[in-house]
Amino acid sequence: MGRARRARKIVATAAYGGGGLAAAGAALGAAGWGVIKAEAALARRVIGHPFDDSPDDAGVYGAGTGTPYELVVLGDSSAAGLGADSPHETVGAIVASGVAALTGRRVRLTNRAVVGAESSDLERQLASALEEVMRPDVVLVMVGANDVTHRIERSASVRSLEQVVRRARALGCEVVVGTCPDLGTVMPVRQPLRALLQHWSRDLAAAQTVAVVEAGGRTVSLGDLLGEEFLRAPHELFSKDRFHPSAAGYARVAAALLPSVCAALGVWGADTTDRPPEPRRGEGVGPVSVAAGQAVREAGTEVAPTQIGGQSRGPRGRWAVRLRRRPDHVPPAEDTPVLHAADGAGEPADA
Repeated sequence: MGRARRARKIVATAAYGGGGLAAAGAALGAAGWGVIKAEAALARRVIGHPFDDSPDDAGVYGAGTGTPYELVVLGDSSAAGLGADSPHETVGAIVASGVAALTGRRVRLTNRAVVGAESSDLERQLASALEEVMRPDVVLVMVGANDVTHRIERSASVRSLEQVVRRARALGCEVVVGTCPDLGTVMPVRQPLRALLQHWSRDLAAAQTVAVVEAGGRTVSLGDLLGEEFLRAPHELFSKDRFHPSAAGYARVAAALLPSVCAALGVWGADTTDRPPEPRRGEGVGPVSVAAGQAVREAGTEVAPTQIGGQSRGPRGRWAVRLRRRPDHVPPAEDTPVLHAADGAGEPADA
């Protein structure tokens, strides 16, 4: 079964409330699970535990007049910034600083991500954020790794994520989801566990994309974003525990997410509009499940809802456009602001 079909099946199971142990796990058998458990135990011994908590990056970023953009971040340790040394080094802080620099408008960041969180925790995180921010402009979500390592049924994970996206969209918020990273790139994890984690995480990422786009949000595939770079510079892109990204790694992730966040806000210049996809850049339009399967193989790819002939859906589900946002189309800000993090958000960040 291809990844596109598996993604559709996972989302369909989520819609009908399926549950139970992952089918892939059941197919391994007792002997296979014995090997996997041994490799997992070895990986846990190799991966360090040097962090007590993630930095507090909540606050106002940038300088300018007018009402700040409201950015809410939900998710797991990657969204919380575990492994970053300073508040301004997290993905949320870098994205907030980038939006502020491009628009000349302040951005208030509310981060409710929790270290160790699974997709089932997103509902509580969103509810907590809405107690402080009634209507965020953008909700940025990064989740999935713990669902894979904790062997959570993928349909249950996808169902939790889709419900949160639908709730945020019902409030009029834009939603950008960084899908599950490729855990096969984590070097302390050995074979055959590494190959299995890669398979599971890519399938989950594809299913997340289908569910999020069906719910009206957009996704950015993180995939093996740090894979090749990690092989060349493991001490630069991964933190001391050799599992979570370092400040440089988070900057790489934020660079992939920032264009889609800006596009959701309508501030990404000419590339914000519904321009025709360019096949030479690996872009295209088609059923969301097909787009999801292709995006998994190309980190940094955005998948968003679109229409064909005035119709949002076809015989194989919602139509989706697959784009790779171009930084050369970013418009210059009218007044380049001096970026800073306020309200306990840490030290100044560079533009």
